[in-house]
Amino acid sequence: MSTTDCSIPAAPGRKVILAGATGLVGGHILDRLLADDSVGAVHVLGRRAPVRAHPKLRAHVVDFAELPALPALPQADEVYLALGTTIRQAGSRAAFRAVDLDANLAVATAAFEAGARRIGLVSAMGADPGSRIFYNRVKGELEHALSRLAWSALVIARPSLLLGDRAALGQPARFGEGLGARFGAALRPLIPMNLRPIAAERVAQALLTLVPSAVGKHVLFSGAMQPGGAEAPP
Repeated sequence: MSTTDCSIPAAPGRKVILAGATGLVGGHILDRLLADDSVGAVHVLGRRAPVRAHPKLRAHVVDFAELPALPALPQADEVYLALGTTIRQAGSRAAFRAVDLDANLAVATAAFEAGARRIGLVSAMGADPGSRIFYNRVKGELEHALSRLAWSALVIARPSLLLGDRAALGQPARFGEGLGARFGAALRPLIPMNLRPIAAERVAQALLTLVPSAVGKHVLFSGAMQPGGAEAPP
């Protein structure tokens, strides 16, 4: 793991670890953390360093394919997991699992060992370790594995189809998200709140609002992350 100090030393404040800052939700999490006066340092773990400089930003370039373990991470108060791929992008089920389960769990474990006791996870609607659907099963296995660590707060976001500009991030468009966005806009009043497509920035906002003050485990569905939504019971 290589580390890049992108600026002058950061001011005191909350110290945060973020995995997946170049992704759709992770990018919004990073933007909000850097703009938050209560945050003193943001340690970003990713396949490539964010293309920016900021007084709070510390970039750690990680080859997630060579995990399962990470070197010791800097002391932290919170960790956010927004690292993910698709089976098509990864190339195989095994490669997908290595990122969405193994890499996320390795980051969480290393962050816990570095003192973090609050965690926010970008999971997926339908996550269930017993699911017959491979994607949902892997997401559920990660949630279950994280639940076994003694977090003060574990906040899991389970969004439906995500809305956002993947092209601006240099990511390939996802057919299902594009199709869902078109139908979602046309049929929005008829679609249950938890099934409606949701903007990636709302997922980021929901996690960053709840993680710093939450107690125990919380699961947020799309309906809860929309304006006026209510949190589902854990």
